[in-house]
Parts: sequence; structure tokens; C-alpha cells
Amino acid sequence: MKNIKRVAIFCASSPGVDDIYFDVAENLTRELINNDIAINYGGGGIGLMGKIADTALEMGGNIKGIIPVFMKEMEWAHKGVKDMILVRDMHERKYRLKKDIDAIITLPGGVGTMDELMEFISLKQLGQFTKPIIIVNTNGFYDPLFELLARMISQKFMRDSHSEIWTVVSDPSEVIDAIIESPPWDAEAIKFAAVKKH
Repeated sequence: MKNIKRVAIFCASSPGVDDIYFDVAENLTRELINNDIAINYGGGGIGLMGKIADTALEMGGNIKGIIPVFMKEMEWAHKGVKDMILVRDMHERKYRLKKDIDAIITLPGGVGTMDELMEFISLKQLGQFTKPIIIVNTNGFYDPLFELLARMISQKFMRDSHSEIWTVVSDPSEVIDAIIESPPWDAEAIKFAAVKKH
């Protein structure tokens, strides 16, 4: 069994999304904190980010925010998160989010969330990141992405085995088991990153 100590969560900062997404963010956070799992997140004070931080603080959980200086200057940072790391830019933010984590969990989000998720899928394909990537597919939100990834595989832009880079769940209660049961991955993945012509 994998020892899960800390995870990174990618998710939306938009406050206007449907309540179901806020419920999922809260339920995921409760699941993690109840299992003594610490959280790295993007440092925001609104949207799903804010819900995650609010819930973790309410439960006395371990949460670390990583936010670029320009976002702090816009007053987007959560004011209650004491462990808040300021970074220069979005690139450094992603680098710090993955520090000392045992898995990535992605909730629904916009282009920022998609940027984070796709970068780490790419890094895992290249063997540069080897931890589980769990996607919580609330309301079928990510179905169009999975259709595109399946097309990439069927048309030989990716290998069949690359479908093991990520694991999909529909509910936060499935996340911890998904991390534990995710297929092993290592740096050797770079040797079969490209799809060769037969």
C-alpha cells in the first residue's frame, strides 16, 4: 500500500460555477484531511480553491498555498492560509506545487487547471514525473478531454499504454483508493514516449 502524505490539487478559482463543484471540492478536502493527507494548492481565496482552503482550515488540516506575486497583488490569495509561498510566475508555481507530493488530483476547472493537468500528463509521458494523476470527473466534465485523448491514442499520437498515465474517478470517495491502485510508473517511460512507425 502506498503511503500518501501530501497531494497537490488543481482546480478552478472561478466563484460562479455550479454548487455541485463546490460540494466535490469540500468532500475531497474532508476525505484527505480525515486521512491525515496534507494539501498543496494554488493559494486562491475564491472558487474551488477557496472552498478547499476554507474546509482544510476549518478541520485543522495541513494546507500549503503556492501563488505568484502578481496574483497576491490582485488580492487573490487566501487570507487565512498561513503557509503561503509566493513565487515569481506560473511556471514556478507548478514546480512548487509538485514538491514532495505523492499524487496530483484534478477537479474541474478552466484553462489554468487544464494547463496544469496537461503539463503533468506530458511530463509523466516523458518519465519526468512519475506519481499518480487522478482526475475527478464530476458531472462528466472531462468527457470531451477523454474523447480527445482516446483519439490521440487511436491515431498513434500516443501509445495505448499512455492511457495508464491518469486515473479517472467520479467521486472524491474513490480518490485515495485510486492513488493506491494506480499503475506503477518510472523514468524509463521516456524510452517509449514516442510512437514509432511500424
